Amino acid sequence: MQQRKDEQEATAAKTTLRLLEKKVKDMLVDQGRLVEVPYTATLGDTMNALVANKVVALPVAAPPGQWIGAGGSMILESDKQTGAVRKHYIGMVTMLDIVAYIADDDGSNDQMTDVANLEKKMMVPVSSIIGRSFEGLSLWTLNPNTNILDCMELFSKGIHRALVPVDSQMENIQGVELVESASSYKMLTQMDLLKFLKDHASELGEILSSSIKEIGCLNQNVYAITDRTKVIDAINCLRTALLNAVPIVESSNDFEEDHRQLVDGEGRKPIGTFSATDLRGCHLSALQTWLPLRALEFTELVSRSPLFASKEGVSAPKEMVSCQPQAALAEVIEKIVSKHVHRVWVVDEQGLLAGLVSLTDIVGALRVSLLSKIDVM
Repeated sequence: MQQRKDEQEATAAKTTLRLLEKKVKDMLVDQGRLVEVPYTATLGDTMNALVANKVVALPVAAPPGQWIGAGGSMILESDKQTGAVRKHYIGMVTMLDIVAYIADDDGSNDQMTDVANLEKKMMVPVSSIIGRSFEGLSLWTLNPNTNILDCMELFSKGIHRALVPVDSQMENIQGVELVESASSYKMLTQMDLLKFLKDHASELGEILSSSIKEIGCLNQNVYAITDRTKVIDAINCLRTALLNAVPIVESSNDFEEDHRQLVDGEGRKPIGTFSATDLRGCHLSALQTWLPLRALEFTELVSRSPLFASKEGVSAPKEMVSCQPQAALAEVIEKIVSKHVHRVWVVDEQGLLAGLVSLTDIVGALRVSLLSKIDVM
């Protein structure tokens, strides 16, 4: 009996090792060419590109030799035959960058909804707002030959996406880099990695049957906004706290509670989610009326947007995607991938917030588990 068990464990270990031999390029087989915007694109053009391509971030390209790349990066696109440099990727712009810039009214709430002021802001070049959120402060590349564990290390540090050169000139380098030159790139995100691991669930073995609490990916620090927080204040909360989403909780009877600031969400009743991703539904014509609304009203409006209704499997902003601390990791990953959300709110038996699980948390916990499994092989 023991011999059979040992054989099964050995077989499972070999299967996991085969998975870990996979490379970044194996995760990009079905990815199309990189979508980008030029540095001269207006915020209006950039917002339209984000909405049209159903993404929340785009790299910004500029002529070579004129800009310093985000984080000191030198990520270049060059001609495959001659090696001549054609463009320089100078940073990443997100929907949160744009909306945070629009919402930044220097304390004048009246200007915020002024049509002329809004149109003026939408004509600003995208290069002028790079780095307004954490995402745009750095730009990374991953060599296509980087193994899964090294890729997981990058994404476990809170980096959400990286450019991958299709035909890197640096074939002997693996891992994350700030310098790269290639004829074209693709984008790899945390979600792409998680989808790949989900598709290879059988090769991960018993790790996925562990609860999120057992495996250590339950983050008990959860900040929230209340159902009385306005969109403008919610956006500023995301920006200042370097967050991409917050739960909306029922407001308390405490008269001193400041609805313009983040509150401790633990033990509060969640009734919605306010996310930078949902801001993709903000067309210019709607921004003027949406910014002064309460965030909960905004999620109700956006949940009826054709942008979400037309994309099968995408969670509508008003929908609460949650689980309990005892939920198996496989169950949580399934929810994340099928609903295309970037975090799951963790609630107790009474439905009160007990924490959250983000893609960063999952990737980090999986990597630690896989490393410990390798050590005992």
